[in-house]
Amino acid sequence: MSTPALPPGVVSLADYEGLAQQHLSDATWAWLAGGAADEHTVRANTQAWAQWRLWPRVMQPLAGGHTRRTLLGRTLAHPLMLAPVALHRAVHADGELGVACAASAQQAGLVLSTQASTPLESVAQAIRNDADRGPLWMQMYLQHDRGFNTEFVRRIEAAGYEALVLTVDAPCSGVRDRERRAGPAAPPGVSAVNLQGLRMPEAQALPPGGSALFDGLLRHAPTWDDIAWLQGLTHLPILLKGVLHPADAQQAQSMGLAGVIVSNHGGRTLDTAVSTAWALPQVVDAVGPDWPVLVDGGIRRGTDVFKALALGAHAVLIGRPYLHGLAVAGALGVAHVIRLLRDELEIAMALNGCRTLSDIRRAHLVPGPRA
Repeated sequence: MSTPALPPGVVSLADYEGLAQQHLSDATWAWLAGGAADEHTVRANTQAWAQWRLWPRVMQPLAGGHTRRTLLGRTLAHPLMLAPVALHRAVHADGELGVACAASAQQAGLVLSTQASTPLESVAQAIRNDADRGPLWMQMYLQHDRGFNTEFVRRIEAAGYEALVLTVDAPCSGVRDRERRAGPAAPPGVSAVNLQGLRMPEAQALPPGGSALFDGLLRHAPTWDDIAWLQGLTHLPILLKGVLHPADAQQAQSMGLAGVIVSNHGGRTLDTAVSTAWALPQVVDAVGPDWPVLVDGGIRRGTDVFKALALGAHAVLIGRPYLHGLAVAGALGVAHVIRLLRDELEIAMALNGCRTLSDIRRAHLVPGPRA
């Protein structure tokens, strides 16, 4: 693994984003930075956090403060996790192994993508025995082939992953104009190695007037029945990623799932979908404060993390920002991104009069002007 030095003058996640494009091909940057259609939701995700205003308290006792939190029976050093993003080796040679080691060193949770460019067993082996690491979870898409799904889950269990994160908001790809203009993002030799052996379903003749999407690809789209089947297959806790509507969160809760991640896929599937900062309190109010609700999308500052926690999130995930760090400085850049965000969270807590995460309340927020 390479060990580049941190670039001078980089003090924020925005600094990494500004430099990352210089390290990537045009096609890889289009894949990483782009979203669906006109990218309204990509922009709204970031803007929506800024539209919540902070209402701090002063002169509160702060000595002995910390960012610890319990989630799914584990004590976390802080509530920061890395969201599943495909093909890390398209961004930097350190790839998923570098990201995993950086997350472990910074005690951040890691959710590995099904479309990782490194075998899931290799990633788990690199960090699973680190005593101070954060949670190690595996993301998956339910495939049309239940035999493949069964084998995949058995691999995940055997490798030592602690939870399954099932992405449910992408039965088909979004209309990604920027990516389509730029072409393939991954260089030769970089592919989704964990999906090797998955055979595409045999094509069937469409009915008269049929749709290639609805009568073709989406014949195999997963439903709630498939989630119930998955529950019967594994002992691992299952969280649903891609939930925006309170009714879906309530359905997941009623089925005994472990939690949900409020997410709109980083604005990469359905453009003009609501921002996660808007959806989060709707979901939390529907399922109550104790059932695990996590959130991703547009988080770029420690104040954003603070606001997510104030709105009821148990933890937050970042996606593009750690890939920016990876592109600029490899594993060291990823670790620095996590550290910056954690430091900013602690500063935000102190300046809002909060000694621990349990002190953060929705009363610390007021709605600002809406764009």
